[in-house]
Amino acid sequence: MELGEEIAQRTAFGQALVELGAEKPNMLVLDADVGPSTQTHLFGRAYPDRFIEVGIAEQNMVGIAAGLSTLGFVPWISTFAVFMTKRAGDQIRNSIAHPKANVKINGAYGGLPTGRAGATHSAIEDLAVMRAMPNMIIMDPADPREAAVCARLAMEIEGPVYLRTVRCPVPVIFPEHHKVEIGKAVKLHEGKDVAIISSGMMTPRALKAAEILEGQGVSARLLHMPTIKPIDIEAICDAAESIGAIVTVENHSIIGGLGGAVCEVVAEYAPCRVKRLGFPDVFLESGDDEVLFSRYSLDIAGIVSVAKALAEGGKKNK
Repeated sequence: MELGEEIAQRTAFGQALVELGAEKPNMLVLDADVGPSTQTHLFGRAYPDRFIEVGIAEQNMVGIAAGLSTLGFVPWISTFAVFMTKRAGDQIRNSIAHPKANVKINGAYGGLPTGRAGATHSAIEDLAVMRAMPNMIIMDPADPREAAVCARLAMEIEGPVYLRTVRCPVPVIFPEHHKVEIGKAVKLHEGKDVAIISSGMMTPRALKAAEILEGQGVSARLLHMPTIKPIDIEAICDAAESIGAIVTVENHSIIGGLGGAVCEVVAEYAPCRVKRLGFPDVFLESGDDEVLFSRYSLDIAGIVSVAKALAEGGKKNK
C-alpha cells in the first residue's frame, strides 16, 4: 500500500484474513452468503477446509461460531453490519458477549456506503448496539492499512471483538508498520483552537479538513479513535480542558456512536462545547454517497465549515 492510494477496507480485510490463516491454523471464517462482497471469499479460496458458508442464516452463523470457539477454534464471522448487529443481535449478546466467547466479528458495509442499497442496508446504528454490550471491544479503522492491522490485533485479544469495515475505497493515510493500541487515540494534527475527534473512514476527510483549516488561520487538533470501546478518556479530557471546543465526525448516527461516547466522557469529566457531525435520527435514503455525505456536512467542506464556526465562537467567548 502506498500513501494516498485508495483501497477498499473490505479488500484489505480479506487479504489480512488470508495472511492470518497461514499463521493461525485454528482460525476459521464463517460467512452469511456475502463472501464476494465482504471479501472473505479470499480466505475461502486459500483455506476451503476452514471456510464455512452458512447461507443467509446470520443467527445460526453466530451460534455455530460460538460453539466452535469452545473447541479451541478462533472463528471470524462476517456479514453486512446492519444484519450482523440487528438480525443476529440476540445471538451475539447471549452466545458471544455474555460468555466472552473468543469470536471475532466483521461488520461489513458500515455506515452509509452500501452501493446504493438504501435504508435497509445502511448500518448507522451498529456502533450504538455493540457499544451497549458488555465485554465487546469495538474497532473502527480509518484506512485499509489500519483495517488489516485491526484484524491482526483482534486475533491477539482473548474475547469478542467487533471490527467495522466499509465498502468504498478509502485513501491510505498511515505509514507501513502503523500500530493500533486498544483504547488509545492517534493524534494526526496538532492545534489549539478546536479539536476534531473522528473515527473510521471520516478520519482521512478530517485530516484534509484540519490542513485546510490551518491555511485559513484555524489551528485544529485531530484525534483519530481506532477503538470506540474502550475509548481514550485521557485524550478526550485533554482536548476538552486545553481547547474547550470539540467536533466529532463519524459515518454513523450521532446517537450512541463516537459522538455519544465523547459526550459521555466530556459530561462526566471535563464539560466543554461539543458539536456532533454524523447522521441525525433518520433512516438514510438510497443515492450517491457523496451527495448524502455532503447533506449532513460529512464531506471535507462541511467539516471545515462546522469546525471553523465552533473555533471562532470560542474565540469570541474568551
